[in-house]
Amino acid sequence: MVSARRPLRGKQDKKNQRSNGGHLVDHIERLLAEVLQFVSPADVLTSRYFRQHPQLGQRERGVIAESVFAVLRRKIEFSQFAESGSGSQLRRLAILGLAASASPAVVVRMVRQEESVWLDHLRKIDRASLSLKARANLPEWILTELQAQLDSEQVAQLAQVLQEPAPLDVRVNTVKCSRAQLLSHLADQGMADLVAQETPFSPDGLRLVGKPALSGMDWFADGWAEVQDEGSQLLAYLLAPKRGEMVVDFCAGAGGKTLALGALMRNSGRLYALDVAARRLAKFKPRLARSGLSNVHPVLIDSEHDPKLKRMFGKVDRVLVDAPCSGLGTLRRNPELKWRQSLDAVAELNIKQVSILNAAAKLLKPGGRLVYATCSLMRAENKEVVDQFLATHPEFVRLSVGEILRAAHIPLVMDDDLVLWPHTHQTDGFYAAVLQRN
Repeated sequence: MVSARRPLRGKQDKKNQRSNGGHLVDHIERLLAEVLQFVSPADVLTSRYFRQHPQLGQRERGVIAESVFAVLRRKIEFSQFAESGSGSQLRRLAILGLAASASPAVVVRMVRQEESVWLDHLRKIDRASLSLKARANLPEWILTELQAQLDSEQVAQLAQVLQEPAPLDVRVNTVKCSRAQLLSHLADQGMADLVAQETPFSPDGLRLVGKPALSGMDWFADGWAEVQDEGSQLLAYLLAPKRGEMVVDFCAGAGGKTLALGALMRNSGRLYALDVAARRLAKFKPRLARSGLSNVHPVLIDSEHDPKLKRMFGKVDRVLVDAPCSGLGTLRRNPELKWRQSLDAVAELNIKQVSILNAAAKLLKPGGRLVYATCSLMRAENKEVVDQFLATHPEFVRLSVGEILRAAHIPLVMDDDLVLWPHTHQTDGFYAAVLQRN
Protein backbone atom coordinates (compact mmCIF):
# COMPACT_ATOMS: atom_id res chain seq x y z
CA MET A 1 0.00 0.00 0.00
CA VAL A 2 2.73 2.43 0.92
CA SER A 3 4.84 1.71 -2.16
CA ALA A 4 1.81 2.09 -4.40
CA ARG A 5 1.20 5.61 -3.11
CA ARG A 6 4.73 6.92 -3.54
CA PRO A 7 4.41 7.81 -7.26
CA LEU A 8 1.20 9.69 -6.50
CA ARG A 9 2.98 11.65 -3.80
CA GLY A 10 5.78 12.51 -6.20
CA LYS A 11 3.31 13.85 -8.75
CA GLN A 12 1.55 15.85 -6.07
CA ASP A 13 4.90 17.30 -4.89
CA LYS A 14 5.70 18.31 -8.46
CA LYS A 15 2.27 19.89 -8.81
CA ASN A 16 2.72 21.80 -5.54
CA GLN A 17 6.18 22.92 -6.64
CA ARG A 18 4.71 24.37 -9.84
CA SER A 19 1.97 26.05 -7.80
CA ASN A 20 4.41 27.56 -5.31
CA GLY A 21 6.62 28.93 -8.07
CA GLY A 22 3.61 30.00 -10.09
CA HIS A 23 2.66 32.69 -7.62
CA LEU A 24 5.74 34.64 -8.81
CA VAL A 25 4.30 34.71 -12.32
CA ASP A 26 1.16 36.24 -10.82
CA HIS A 27 3.28 38.93 -9.14
CA ILE A 28 5.16 39.61 -12.38
CA GLU A 29 1.85 39.95 -14.20
CA ARG A 30 0.39 42.35 -11.63
CA LEU A 31 3.50 44.54 -11.55
CA LEU A 32 3.65 44.58 -15.36
CA ALA A 33 0.07 45.84 -15.46
CA GLU A 34 1.20 48.94 -13.55
CA VAL A 35 4.55 49.45 -15.25
CA LEU A 36 3.22 49.17 -18.82
CA GLN A 37 0.96 52.16 -18.26
CA PHE A 38 4.18 54.24 -18.30
CA VAL A 39 2.80 56.76 -15.83
CA SER A 40 5.76 56.57 -13.43
CA PRO A 41 9.34 55.26 -13.64
CA ALA A 42 9.55 51.47 -13.51
CA ASP A 43 12.00 51.40 -10.61
CA VAL A 44 9.68 53.61 -8.52
CA LEU A 45 6.68 51.38 -9.21
CA THR A 46 8.72 48.25 -8.50
CA SER A 47 9.93 49.57 -5.14
CA ARG A 48 6.38 50.54 -4.19
CA TYR A 49 5.07 47.11 -5.19
CA PHE A 50 7.62 45.37 -2.99
CA ARG A 51 6.69 47.61 -0.06
CA GLN A 52 3.08 46.54 -0.57
CA HIS A 53 4.12 42.85 -0.54
CA PRO A 54 6.62 42.51 2.34
CA GLN A 55 6.18 38.72 2.36
CA LEU A 56 8.33 38.45 -0.76
CA GLY A 57 11.91 37.42 -0.09
CA GLN A 58 14.98 39.00 -1.61
CA ARG A 59 15.42 36.25 -4.21
CA GLU A 60 11.74 36.40 -5.17
CA ARG A 61 11.96 40.17 -5.58
CA GLY A 62 14.99 39.72 -7.80
CA VAL A 63 13.14 37.29 -10.09
CA ILE A 64 10.10 39.58 -10.32
CA ALA A 65 12.08 42.76 -10.99
CA GLU A 66 14.38 41.17 -13.57
CA SER A 67 11.41 39.64 -15.40
CA VAL A 68 9.58 42.96 -15.59
CA PHE A 69 12.65 44.79 -16.84
CA ALA A 70 13.25 42.06 -19.43
CA VAL A 71 9.80 42.80 -20.85
CA LEU A 72 10.58 46.52 -20.97
CA ARG A 73 13.82 45.84 -22.83
CA ARG A 74 12.23 43.50 -25.39
CA LYS A 75 8.63 44.72 -25.50
CA ILE A 76 8.21 44.77 -29.30
CA GLU A 77 9.67 41.29 -29.71
CA PHE A 78 7.75 39.83 -26.78
CA SER A 79 4.48 41.46 -27.82
CA GLN A 80 4.84 39.76 -31.18
CA PHE A 81 5.47 36.38 -29.53
CA ALA A 82 2.60 36.93 -27.07
CA GLU A 83 0.07 37.03 -29.91
CA SER A 84 -0.06 33.23 -29.60
CA GLY A 85 -0.41 30.96 -26.57
CA SER A 86 -3.00 30.48 -23.83
CA GLY A 87 -4.09 32.78 -21.04
CA SER A 88 -4.12 36.56 -21.13
CA GLN A 89 -1.58 38.45 -23.20
CA LEU A 90 -0.25 40.09 -20.03
CA ARG A 91 0.43 36.67 -18.51
CA ARG A 92 2.19 35.59 -21.69
CA LEU A 93 4.38 38.71 -21.48
CA ALA A 94 5.13 37.90 -17.84
CA ILE A 95 6.21 34.38 -18.77
CA LEU A 96 8.41 35.66 -21.58
CA GLY A 97 10.06 38.08 -19.18
CA LEU A 98 10.64 35.25 -16.72
CA ALA A 99 12.09 33.02 -19.44
CA ALA A 100 14.50 35.78 -20.49
CA SER A 101 15.85 36.38 -16.99
CA ALA A 102 15.79 32.96 -15.28
CA SER A 103 17.22 29.55 -16.12
CA PRO A 104 15.02 27.00 -17.95
CA ALA A 105 15.06 24.80 -14.84
CA VAL A 106 13.61 27.66 -12.76
CA VAL A 107 11.06 28.59 -15.42
CA VAL A 108 9.67 25.08 -15.80
CA ARG A 109 8.86 25.04 -12.07
CA MET A 110 6.89 28.27 -12.32
CA VAL A 111 4.70 27.81 -15.40
CA ARG A 112 1.99 25.41 -16.47
CA GLN A 113 2.81 22.49 -18.72
CA GLU A 114 1.13 23.98 -21.79
CA GLU A 115 3.02 27.24 -21.20
CA SER A 116 6.30 25.33 -21.01
CA VAL A 117 5.51 23.68 -24.36
CA TRP A 118 4.70 27.12 -25.82
CA LEU A 119 8.06 28.49 -24.63
CA ASP A 120 9.90 25.53 -26.16
CA HIS A 121 8.26 26.34 -29.47
CA LEU A 122 9.25 30.02 -29.27
CA ARG A 123 12.86 29.15 -28.44
CA LYS A 124 13.15 27.47 -31.85
CA ILE A 125 12.30 30.69 -33.71
CA ASP A 126 15.31 32.21 -35.46
CA ARG A 127 15.56 35.85 -34.30
CA ALA A 128 17.14 36.71 -37.64
CA SER A 129 13.72 36.08 -39.18
CA LEU A 130 12.20 38.93 -37.18
CA SER A 131 11.94 42.47 -38.48
CA LEU A 132 14.72 44.93 -37.62
CA LYS A 133 12.32 46.84 -35.39
CA ALA A 134 11.45 43.67 -33.44
CA ARG A 135 15.09 42.62 -33.11
CA ALA A 136 16.15 46.10 -32.02
CA ASN A 137 13.17 46.55 -29.68
CA LEU A 138 13.26 50.29 -30.28
CA PRO A 139 10.54 52.72 -31.36
CA GLU A 140 10.80 53.80 -34.97
CA TRP A 141 11.88 57.36 -34.17
CA ILE A 142 14.82 56.21 -32.04
CA LEU A 143 15.85 53.58 -34.56
CA THR A 144 15.81 56.19 -37.33
CA GLU A 145 18.05 58.50 -35.28
CA LEU A 146 20.56 55.74 -34.60
CA GLN A 147 20.64 54.73 -38.26
CA ALA A 148 21.58 58.32 -39.14
CA GLN A 149 24.63 58.12 -36.83
CA LEU A 150 25.80 54.51 -37.10
CA ASP A 151 26.15 51.87 -39.80
CA SER A 152 23.78 48.88 -39.82
CA GLU A 153 26.18 46.56 -37.99
CA GLN A 154 26.76 49.13 -35.22
CA VAL A 155 23.03 49.73 -34.88
CA ALA A 156 22.49 45.99 -34.43
CA GLN A 157 25.30 45.79 -31.84
CA LEU A 158 23.98 48.78 -29.92
CA ALA A 159 20.41 47.48 -29.96
CA GLN A 160 21.58 44.14 -28.58
CA VAL A 161 23.60 45.74 -25.78
CA LEU A 162 20.68 47.99 -24.82
CA GLN A 163 18.64 44.83 -24.14
CA GLU A 164 21.13 43.73 -21.48
CA PRO A 165 21.44 44.97 -17.87
CA ALA A 166 24.11 47.60 -17.24
CA PRO A 167 27.19 46.80 -15.17
CA LEU A 168 27.62 48.21 -11.69
CA ASP A 169 30.34 50.87 -11.59
CA VAL A 170 31.59 52.73 -8.55
CA ARG A 171 33.87 55.76 -8.26
CA VAL A 172 36.52 55.47 -5.59
CA ASN A 173 36.42 58.47 -3.26
CA THR A 174 40.04 59.61 -3.41
CA VAL A 175 39.44 61.92 -0.46
CA LYS A 176 39.40 58.79 1.70
CA CYS A 177 41.37 56.14 -0.20
CA SER A 178 42.99 55.26 -3.53
CA ARG A 179 41.69 52.74 -6.01
CA ALA A 180 44.58 50.42 -5.14
CA GLN A 181 43.73 50.65 -1.44
CA LEU A 182 40.08 49.78 -2.03
CA LEU A 183 41.03 46.85 -4.26
CA SER A 184 43.37 45.60 -1.55
CA HIS A 185 40.61 45.97 1.04
CA LEU A 186 38.18 43.97 -1.10
CA ALA A 187 40.79 41.27 -1.63
CA ASP A 188 41.41 41.05 2.10
CA GLN A 189 37.70 40.63 2.76
CA GLY A 190 37.63 37.75 0.26
CA MET A 191 33.97 38.07 -0.73
CA ALA A 192 33.16 35.23 -3.11
CA ASP A 193 30.17 37.04 -4.65
CA LEU A 194 32.11 40.20 -5.53
CA VAL A 195 34.74 40.65 -8.23
CA ALA A 196 36.09 44.17 -8.76
CA GLN A 197 37.86 45.22 -11.96
CA GLU A 198 39.50 48.54 -12.79
CA THR A 199 37.50 50.51 -15.33
CA PRO A 200 39.48 51.02 -18.57
CA PHE A 201 39.04 54.80 -18.82
CA SER A 202 38.22 56.42 -15.49
CA PRO A 203 41.26 56.51 -13.18
CA ASP A 204 38.96 56.24 -10.16
CA GLY A 205 36.48 53.63 -11.36
CA LEU A 206 35.81 50.03 -10.42
CA ARG A 207 33.39 47.70 -12.20
CA LEU A 208 31.78 45.22 -9.83
CA VAL A 209 30.90 41.83 -11.25
CA GLY A 210 28.01 40.16 -9.51
CA LYS A 211 25.14 41.71 -7.58
CA PRO A 212 26.57 42.85 -4.26
CA ALA A 213 24.35 44.56 -1.69
CA LEU A 214 26.54 47.63 -1.27
CA SER A 215 24.54 49.13 1.56
CA GLY A 216 25.68 46.32 3.83
CA MET A 217 29.39 46.73 3.11
CA ASP A 218 31.59 48.70 5.50
CA TRP A 219 33.72 50.39 2.83
CA PHE A 220 30.62 51.70 1.06
CA ALA A 221 28.93 52.85 4.27
CA ASP A 222 32.15 54.67 5.22
CA GLY A 223 32.17 56.63 1.96
CA TRP A 224 35.11 54.95 0.24
CA ALA A 225 33.15 54.79 -3.01
CA GLU A 226 29.95 55.98 -4.69
CA VAL A 227 27.87 54.29 -7.38
CA GLN A 228 28.55 56.12 -10.65
CA ASP A 229 28.76 54.95 -14.26
CA GLU A 230 32.25 55.21 -15.72
CA GLY A 231 31.08 57.59 -18.43
CA SER A 232 29.66 59.94 -15.83
CA GLN A 233 32.96 59.85 -13.93
CA LEU A 234 34.80 61.19 -16.98
CA LEU A 235 32.82 64.45 -16.93
CA ALA A 236 34.72 65.61 -13.85
CA TYR A 237 38.01 65.10 -15.69
CA LEU A 238 36.74 67.15 -18.62
CA LEU A 239 35.86 70.03 -16.31
CA ALA A 240 39.27 69.52 -14.61
CA PRO A 241 38.69 71.74 -11.54
CA LYS A 242 41.75 72.93 -9.65
CA ARG A 243 42.43 73.56 -6.00
CA GLY A 244 41.08 76.83 -4.66
CA GLU A 245 38.74 77.50 -7.60
CA MET A 246 35.06 78.44 -7.54
CA VAL A 247 33.12 75.67 -9.30
CA VAL A 248 29.40 75.20 -9.97
CA ASP A 249 27.51 71.99 -10.70
CA PHE A 250 24.52 73.71 -12.28
CA CYS A 251 22.15 70.69 -12.34
CA ALA A 252 23.49 68.72 -9.39
CA GLY A 253 20.60 66.29 -8.88
CA ALA A 254 21.54 63.69 -6.26
CA GLY A 255 25.13 64.93 -6.35
CA GLY A 256 27.19 62.12 -7.86
CA LYS A 257 29.14 64.41 -10.18
CA THR A 258 29.42 67.07 -7.47
CA LEU A 259 31.22 64.59 -5.23
CA ALA A 260 33.57 63.63 -8.07
CA LEU A 261 34.41 67.32 -8.64
CA GLY A 262 35.01 67.88 -4.92
CA ALA A 263 37.46 64.98 -4.83
CA LEU A 264 39.42 66.38 -7.79
CA MET A 265 39.52 69.75 -6.01
CA ARG A 266 41.13 67.99 -3.02
CA ASN A 267 38.44 69.41 -0.74
CA SER A 268 39.56 73.01 -1.37
CA GLY A 269 37.94 76.06 -2.97
CA ARG A 270 34.16 76.44 -3.15
CA LEU A 271 31.89 74.01 -4.95
CA TYR A 272 28.22 74.92 -5.37
CA ALA A 273 25.65 72.19 -6.04
CA LEU A 274 22.61 73.84 -7.61
CA ASP A 275 19.27 72.17 -8.26
CA VAL A 276 15.61 73.08 -8.58
CA ALA A 277 14.37 70.03 -6.62
CA ALA A 278 14.60 70.10 -2.84
CA ARG A 279 13.94 66.34 -2.81
CA ARG A 280 17.07 65.62 -4.86
CA LEU A 281 19.23 67.88 -2.72
CA ALA A 282 17.86 66.15 0.40
CA LYS A 283 19.01 62.80 -1.01
CA PHE A 284 22.40 64.35 -1.63
CA LYS A 285 22.99 65.29 2.03
CA PRO A 286 23.76 61.80 3.39
CA ARG A 287 26.08 61.12 0.44
CA LEU A 288 27.86 64.41 1.11
CA ALA A 289 28.24 63.56 4.80
CA ARG A 290 29.69 60.17 3.89
CA SER A 291 32.17 61.66 1.42
CA GLY A 292 34.22 63.67 3.91
CA LEU A 293 34.04 66.78 1.69
CA SER A 294 33.71 70.17 3.38
CA ASN A 295 33.93 72.48 0.36
CA VAL A 296 30.48 71.66 -1.07
CA HIS A 297 27.55 74.08 -0.71
CA PRO A 298 24.11 72.77 -1.85
CA VAL A 299 21.87 75.58 -3.11
CA LEU A 300 18.18 75.29 -4.00
CA ILE A 301 17.19 77.50 -6.94
CA ASP A 302 13.72 78.06 -8.39
CA SER A 303 14.96 77.96 -12.01
CA GLU A 304 17.97 78.77 -14.15
CA HIS A 305 16.84 82.41 -13.86
CA ASP A 306 16.87 82.51 -10.03
CA PRO A 307 17.92 86.05 -8.94
CA LYS A 308 20.44 84.66 -6.44
CA LEU A 309 22.57 83.49 -9.38
CA LYS A 310 23.38 87.12 -10.26
CA ARG A 311 25.86 87.21 -7.38
CA MET A 312 27.97 84.67 -9.28
CA PHE A 313 27.92 86.35 -12.72
CA GLY A 314 31.42 86.51 -14.15
CA LYS A 315 33.05 85.05 -11.01
CA VAL A 316 33.07 81.28 -11.51
CA ASP A 317 36.08 79.34 -12.78
CA ARG A 318 34.28 76.23 -13.99
CA VAL A 319 30.67 75.18 -14.56
CA LEU A 320 29.25 71.73 -15.22
CA VAL A 321 25.88 71.60 -16.97
CA ASP A 322 24.62 68.01 -16.88
CA ALA A 323 21.42 69.07 -18.57
CA PRO A 324 18.02 67.44 -18.08
CA CYS A 325 17.52 65.19 -21.10
CA SER A 326 15.63 62.22 -22.50
CA GLY A 327 18.03 59.82 -20.74
CA LEU A 328 18.13 57.52 -23.78
CA GLY A 329 21.78 56.72 -23.09
CA THR A 330 20.69 54.89 -19.93
CA LEU A 331 18.29 52.41 -21.53
CA ARG A 332 20.10 49.44 -19.99
CA ARG A 333 19.19 50.83 -16.56
CA ASN A 334 15.92 52.54 -17.47
CA PRO A 335 14.44 50.61 -20.41
CA GLU A 336 10.99 52.16 -20.02
CA LEU A 337 12.35 55.52 -21.20
CA LYS A 338 12.23 54.41 -24.83
CA TRP A 339 8.48 53.91 -24.46
CA ARG A 340 7.85 57.02 -22.33
CA GLN A 341 9.84 59.51 -24.41
CA SER A 342 8.89 60.96 -27.80
CA LEU A 343 10.12 63.41 -30.40
CA ASP A 344 7.77 66.03 -28.97
CA ALA A 345 9.23 65.49 -25.50
CA VAL A 346 12.76 65.90 -26.89
CA ALA A 347 11.72 69.15 -28.58
CA GLU A 348 10.44 70.46 -25.24
CA LEU A 349 13.67 69.43 -23.56
CA ASN A 350 15.66 71.30 -26.20
CA ILE A 351 14.08 74.57 -25.12
CA LYS A 352 15.07 73.90 -21.52
CA GLN A 353 18.58 72.76 -22.45
CA VAL A 354 19.29 75.92 -24.43
CA SER A 355 17.92 78.11 -21.64
CA ILE A 356 20.02 76.37 -18.97
CA LEU A 357 23.18 76.54 -21.07
CA ASN A 358 22.68 80.26 -21.70
CA ALA A 359 22.10 80.93 -18.00
CA ALA A 360 25.07 78.86 -16.84
CA ALA A 361 27.41 80.61 -19.27
CA LYS A 362 26.78 83.93 -17.50
CA LEU A 363 28.52 82.63 -14.38
CA LEU A 364 31.90 82.14 -16.03
CA LYS A 365 34.80 84.55 -15.72
CA PRO A 366 37.07 85.15 -18.76
CA GLY A 367 39.14 82.04 -19.33
CA GLY A 368 36.58 79.94 -17.47
CA ARG A 369 35.53 76.47 -18.64
CA LEU A 370 32.03 75.06 -19.14
CA VAL A 371 31.13 71.42 -19.81
CA TYR A 372 27.74 70.75 -21.36
CA ALA A 373 26.71 67.10 -21.01
CA THR A 374 23.75 64.75 -21.40
CA CYS A 375 23.13 61.04 -21.08
CA SER A 376 21.29 61.06 -24.40
CA LEU A 377 21.94 59.46 -27.79
CA MET A 378 20.01 62.17 -29.66
CA ARG A 379 21.93 64.73 -31.70
CA ALA A 380 19.15 67.24 -31.09
CA GLU A 381 20.01 67.21 -27.37
CA ASN A 382 23.76 67.14 -27.87
CA LYS A 383 25.84 68.63 -30.66
CA GLU A 384 22.96 70.66 -32.08
CA VAL A 385 22.43 72.43 -28.74
CA VAL A 386 26.14 73.28 -28.48
CA ASP A 387 26.38 74.41 -32.11
CA GLN A 388 23.39 76.68 -31.61
CA PHE A 389 24.97 78.12 -28.45
CA LEU A 390 28.31 78.82 -30.13
CA ALA A 391 26.59 80.48 -33.08
CA THR A 392 25.08 83.06 -30.73
CA HIS A 393 27.97 83.37 -28.24
CA PRO A 394 31.13 84.35 -30.11
CA GLU A 395 32.92 84.88 -26.79
CA PHE A 396 33.02 81.08 -26.35
CA VAL A 397 35.16 78.51 -28.18
CA ARG A 398 35.01 74.72 -28.25
CA LEU A 399 37.99 72.90 -26.76
CA SER A 400 39.17 69.48 -27.93
CA VAL A 401 37.98 66.70 -25.66
CA GLY A 402 40.66 64.45 -27.12
CA GLU A 403 43.43 66.81 -26.00
CA ILE A 404 41.95 67.15 -22.50
CA LEU A 405 41.75 63.37 -22.11
CA ARG A 406 45.34 62.94 -23.27
CA ALA A 407 46.51 65.57 -20.78
CA ALA A 408 44.75 63.61 -18.03
CA HIS A 409 46.39 60.37 -19.25
CA ILE A 410 43.01 58.81 -19.96
CA PRO A 411 43.33 56.21 -22.77
CA LEU A 412 40.20 57.17 -24.66
CA VAL A 413 40.41 58.40 -28.25
CA MET A 414 37.99 61.24 -28.99
CA ASP A 415 37.78 64.18 -31.37
CA ASP A 416 36.22 67.53 -30.49
CA ASP A 417 33.40 66.21 -28.27
CA LEU A 418 32.94 63.24 -25.96
CA VAL A 419 30.60 60.65 -27.48
CA LEU A 420 30.26 57.40 -25.54
CA TRP A 421 28.27 54.41 -26.82
CA PRO A 422 27.24 51.42 -24.67
CA HIS A 423 28.23 48.88 -27.34
CA THR A 424 31.67 50.46 -27.92
CA HIS A 425 32.75 51.79 -24.53
CA GLN A 426 30.67 49.61 -22.15
CA THR A 427 29.40 52.77 -20.45
CA ASP A 428 26.06 54.51 -20.55
CA GLY A 429 25.53 56.66 -23.61
CA PHE A 430 27.03 60.08 -22.92
CA TYR A 431 27.75 63.30 -24.77
CA ALA A 432 29.86 66.21 -23.58
CA ALA A 433 31.32 69.36 -25.12
CA VAL A 434 33.94 71.53 -23.43
CA LEU A 435 33.59 75.30 -23.95
CA GLN A 436 35.86 78.11 -22.85
CA ARG A 437 35.08 81.78 -22.43
CA ASN A 438 37.65 84.06 -24.06
